[in-house]
Amino acid sequence: MITRGVYAAGLSVLNADLSLDVDATVKHAEGLIKSGLHGVFAFGSTGQSQNLSNFDKKKFISKISSHKYKKQFYLGTGNNALYDNIDLINHGFSNGFETYLLMPPSYEHKTDQGVHDFYQKIILRFPKIKIIIYNFEKLSGYKFTVEFITRLAKDFPQNIIGVKDSSYNLYETLKIKNFLIFPGSEAKLLKGLEKGCGGIISAVTNLTHSLARKVFDDFNNKKEQTVNEKLIKIRETFDNYPLIPALHSFMSDEDEKYKNLLPPLTLFSEEKKQELLSKLKELNFIPKTNNVAA
Repeated sequence: MITRGVYAAGLSVLNADLSLDVDATVKHAEGLIKSGLHGVFAFGSTGQSQNLSNFDKKKFISKISSHKYKKQFYLGTGNNALYDNIDLINHGFSNGFETYLLMPPSYEHKTDQGVHDFYQKIILRFPKIKIIIYNFEKLSGYKFTVEFITRLAKDFPQNIIGVKDSSYNLYETLKIKNFLIFPGSEAKLLKGLEKGCGGIISAVTNLTHSLARKVFDDFNNKKEQTVNEKLIKIRETFDNYPLIPALHSFMSDEDEKYKNLLPPLTLFSEEKKQELLSKLKELNFIPKTNNVAA
């Protein structure tokens, strides 16, 4: 069962033919956990999940089913079709995974009732599933409200256990007992903790893991915050760029495996990459990827 903590929306490492490099992706996530993260979510939007096949995702799930950090791996689906979601979740359950980050399908004219029906159909199929709702209007075209999240948590109290808020309209005001709220940005970490949130699930913790973990631990231990301002500035720097290409462009500077992106995503030009690196150096942030995917 997932708890409060600092989590990464894990990157997917791809082969030259753009299939998923399962071993390298597992090793990348393992490196993040060893660096202090409480866990890693595979196949969120950061992991290019909307563009990956269920075939590749299933290979990854089978691989981590016997991993020593299995309890610190969590799964998204990244699928639009209801039955593609069901197919992948079924494979996950067969390998011992019960917790899923689920975004409603991207489609026009969604209603609250239609989104309710989507989650209900999955819960009816998997009565033991634990769902963290993914609130990300920019990608799904739908923004959850406090009222609707409250309704879902009331209708499915054993199944819907939290929300990742990447639209940032929930984390300050949503209050549900025994319900985990994870903003999707390091810039919201400390403020969210002060509001009662559970931590974060973030793309940039693929790089900022140590800083984010220190902010989390210092808050819990009632210590002075010494790195939060730097953490926020780093995140704001990345937010000025397309996030997934920025992360891969940065990390490919040390390991060429990160150069592979699925269309329509593209790597930065050398000029744009150097601009990003220069801005991060101004913040004295020159993290090493430790060649975790090597």
